[in-house]
Amino acid sequence: MADEQQFIEDGLQRTRIDEFFEDELGRAGYGGMEVAKTPMGTQIVLKAEKPGMVIGKGGKNIRKITTTLEEDFDLDDPQVDVQEVEEPDLNARIVADRLANALERGWYFRKAGHTTIDRIMEAGAKGAEIVLSGKVTGARSRVEKFNRGYIKHNGEPAEEIVDHGQSTAVMKLGTIGVDVKIIGPDAVLPDDFEIYEGIEVEAYVGDEEEGSVEELLEGEPEDAEPVTGPDGDPDADEPDVDEEVIEEAAEFDDVDVPEDEGVEEEFADLDEAVEEELDEDTEAEAEELMDEMDDEERDEQ
Repeated sequence: MADEQQFIEDGLQRTRIDEFFEDELGRAGYGGMEVAKTPMGTQIVLKAEKPGMVIGKGGKNIRKITTTLEEDFDLDDPQVDVQEVEEPDLNARIVADRLANALERGWYFRKAGHTTIDRIMEAGAKGAEIVLSGKVTGARSRVEKFNRGYIKHNGEPAEEIVDHGQSTAVMKLGTIGVDVKIIGPDAVLPDDFEIYEGIEVEAYVGDEEEGSVEELLEGEPEDAEPVTGPDGDPDADEPDVDEEVIEEAAEFDDVDVPEDEGVEEEFADLDEAVEEELDEDTEAEAEELMDEMDDEERDEQ
């Protein structure tokens, strides 16, 4: 059998076993199960609000369950372990069954929803959500939600820390689906953080390295790699340099460069010539302006 087909078969078998326990142990407060296959057989852990009712008088009920699992579900040597649920109000499966029973007994859905979610939060939950879907009050079906606290709907936290339970309430108008999600008090949320008061920051700061940055820059690197030749040999001779390149570099060294004093004198002469030209231009413009002003006065007179 292919792996994909085996996964499907295992999932269907788990679902059928879960439905069997829900029908058989509904009055005992069935809170879910865990199935693990071992070399010695199949280990099944049952969670129940009333373990005594699951075991039965003298273990009669548990033996009946074991025989049914072995014959009807083809489990090899099933070993059933019953554990008591410490806080039933934090188990989504038990809460969903209780709410469905309350609706079947005639409770108004708003009163039942608010009462149930208040009990969940009083038990210490960080968040809870109840969804009722179906013909709640009239002929048309609708969805009613009750929210408290913080709840995750997707991602890994929704799979790991959210307890999910479902049940159904059979009413005269139709079936009402009950969906309950609970985040327990011990759940670690991904965005949780803690604030510590009265703690010295120096205790959490690492020791500084010896020496300042300037001292480290002045010192020579300890792990400096030796200079190697083209083949990686440290003892190899220096690379050959073309003699023509050396001669061209020598020719550039023979070029005469003017001294600083001569350069300064040349710049000084240029500055004087520029100033003289500016003075002549300024005087010419001033004379033109004066002539224009005189002409305007004469015209006005």
